[in-house]
Amino acid sequence: MKKTLCYSVRVDSVSSVSEKAVLITCFDGSKDIFPKSAIFGPDYEVQKSQAYWIAAWILPKKNIQYSCKKSAWFDENGKMLPTVTVSKHKPDKVDSVETNEILDLLK
Repeated sequence: MKKTLCYSVRVDSVSSVSEKAVLITCFDGSKDIFPKSAIFGPDYEVQKSQAYWIAAWILPKKNIQYSCKKSAWFDENGKMLPTVTVSKHKPDKVDSVETNEILDLLK
């Protein structure tokens, strides 16, 4: 199964240039043409502006403003895959004590 990493990119406008390309304009005025195959659809979680899921491999090659903070994986059909974060807890080393008595509680 082929997976593609995508970033949520906030855009000012998206307009179709041809049947295979779109022109994306960002809020800072930067514009660039993207292939439609690199755009995986709108990000519906963003409320204050438009945002689209765009493949991470193409963003450094283009001249638009983007952030790597919000990412997701998509399969070859354009369906978002569940995101799983694995974190490992390493406990602090604690020295052993001779007695288990709490001095403040002793009479």
